[in-house]
Amino acid sequence: MVSTLSWPIRAVGAAIIDGSTAAGDITLFARQVIGSAFGRWPRSHVLWPCCYEIGYRSMPVIMVTGVFIGMVLAVQSFDQLRAMRLENRIGSVINISLVKELGPVLAATMLAGRVGSSMAAEIGTMRVTEQIDALKALGADPVRYLVTPRFLGCFLLIPILTVIADALGMLGGWFLSTQVLGVSSYAYWMYSDSYVTAYDIASGLIKRVFFGGALASVACHRGFYCGGGAEGVGKAATEAFVYSFIVIMGIDFVLGVLLMNVQGLFSTVQATLV
Repeated sequence: MVSTLSWPIRAVGAAIIDGSTAAGDITLFARQVIGSAFGRWPRSHVLWPCCYEIGYRSMPVIMVTGVFIGMVLAVQSFDQLRAMRLENRIGSVINISLVKELGPVLAATMLAGRVGSSMAAEIGTMRVTEQIDALKALGADPVRYLVTPRFLGCFLLIPILTVIADALGMLGGWFLSTQVLGVSSYAYWMYSDSYVTAYDIASGLIKRVFFGGALASVACHRGFYCGGGAEGVGKAATEAFVYSFIVIMGIDFVLGVLLMNVQGLFSTVQATLV
């Protein structure tokens, strides 16, 4: 009986230790990357190709994702709102969900697969072919040369990409709601304007910035320290997506709680002043 129970206990303990070790390694790596990124700006011929790959090449998947998020929200929300005779308020439900939660999270998840896996595989290939070791032998800092431009590209462009996804999601939800489900276009935008506040938009933007930095840090870390051979590169790409998704959800939860408390504090202060 004891031997039967010892295996799952060891497995759980090993998973906790490995997870804690990986979290610590990624945190220290992110600290090094952030210090390098804001210490000295990378050269343009290194930064711009990364921005092109991360930003422009990700536009198609972001546009498709944004449109379908809005349309799916419209389809899923309409029946429940119609049962309460509130179908004209569907715009507020769609747009506040896009701006605060679903837009940033789903867009960042898609970019984790599109951008994160690619960066991990590219840097991992450099690791297994000893290109990173060659940079060290030449006296160059591989983190500054390889990781910092990719981090800055994600940090600057992923928030912009998720804003584009949100905008297209609003248009997709508007099109399906007004042209297919019969909701008034005026009511769609009027209730959206009434319920979506500047604080909701700001909280979504804050999440996007953190998601971009976290995605780049995790993906580059998994590639920078990947194992040997083709199997190690494939494993690094897979881990980059999985770890990025877990980190994105964790950051979303923590920021959601913090921003909710901040909003409650502001409401209390405002009520006291009034």
